[in-house]
Amino acid sequence: MKITQLHMGKDGGWMKCSKARIGADRALCLVFWSDMDEDEVRAAVERLRETCAGATIIGCSTGGIIQDRLLFENTVSATLVNFTHTRLRTVSAKASDHPDNRALGRHLGNALPHEGLTHVFVLSEGLTVNGCALAAGLAEALPVNIGITGGLAGDGERFRHTSILHGTDIFSDGALCLGLYGDKLVVGQGTRGGWLPFGPERLVTASHDNVLLELDGESALELYEKYLGKHAQNLPASGHLFPLNLREPGSSTWTVRTILGLDRDRKALFFGGDMPLGSTVQLMRGNVDSLLDGAQEAGGEARLETGGGLAILVSCVGRKMLLKQFTEEELDAVADALGPGMALTGFYSYGEIARGIEGEPCSLHNQTMMVTVLHEKE
Repeated sequence: MKITQLHMGKDGGWMKCSKARIGADRALCLVFWSDMDEDEVRAAVERLRETCAGATIIGCSTGGIIQDRLLFENTVSATLVNFTHTRLRTVSAKASDHPDNRALGRHLGNALPHEGLTHVFVLSEGLTVNGCALAAGLAEALPVNIGITGGLAGDGERFRHTSILHGTDIFSDGALCLGLYGDKLVVGQGTRGGWLPFGPERLVTASHDNVLLELDGESALELYEKYLGKHAQNLPASGHLFPLNLREPGSSTWTVRTILGLDRDRKALFFGGDMPLGSTVQLMRGNVDSLLDGAQEAGGEARLETGGGLAILVSCVGRKMLLKQFTEEELDAVADALGPGMALTGFYSYGEIARGIEGEPCSLHNQTMMVTVLHEKE
């Protein structure tokens, strides 16, 4: 596999873009953008297609673009991957065309041919699609031995509008899946957080899907505002600095959930994934060292001894908000753990999709660094 990375310059042209021909059925183009008007993105993709005619183009809006060990904002980036053996298929669907998001996931999983399938990478709208239900539907439809990774599109700290790119179509109501096929492809995966729980454990006593209403019989919003203090006025963005650790009834596994929105009239908090009734939750906070340790562990878990290839990083925008000027150190930590010869791309998201830390089925994670490594054997 051959990898070329580029980004859009101030003149609107693609920088570092070669004129090499790209095979139509084995070329992937990952496009991520941050703080860009969608018309500008469309124009950039059209120019990209002139150079990369026939390539499979997918991408999404982000809370920040990862390219190698650098963070980019206010631009569009592209990573071109020329596979030698691996075949590609993509499918996309609108959430409004399905009864619920779990059905959306099942539809996408069933729409991909299963024969020869090695791995599935998913991108979803980040504000209205329930990533928990989407991941569950995908896991139901796809063979159990197929890895599933990906993430939810972002919109920086604004939480207003996120979108997905499939070919030249940009849409904000649904998700897409990239299927990678062939026995020459080796995939590594790693997911870690680094957030630390604090305060008392509480019980979810009123909720619906991803909407949290009460903890221990009290307003969840009011409790959150109490703990956040001066940070409460900046909700929902500040909620990313204080995610919830969640354990569903009857489970011993903890999953991180983060706020994506709120309704003060209903005193409701909207999370990126389900908040089941009867679950136990506990507030979390992080520091620079703990998040960097988590990123390094994710890279180490995804590392392949074969060396070389492409690493797709999906990290939560809440980590970027906390790390601030140390954000690129998170990328350094992953790159160092992966070893030499690895190209990095990816984005800061509103949620990460991957299997659990202990190997649990594919699900939605929040506030984690998720690493997917692709390496093609000769």
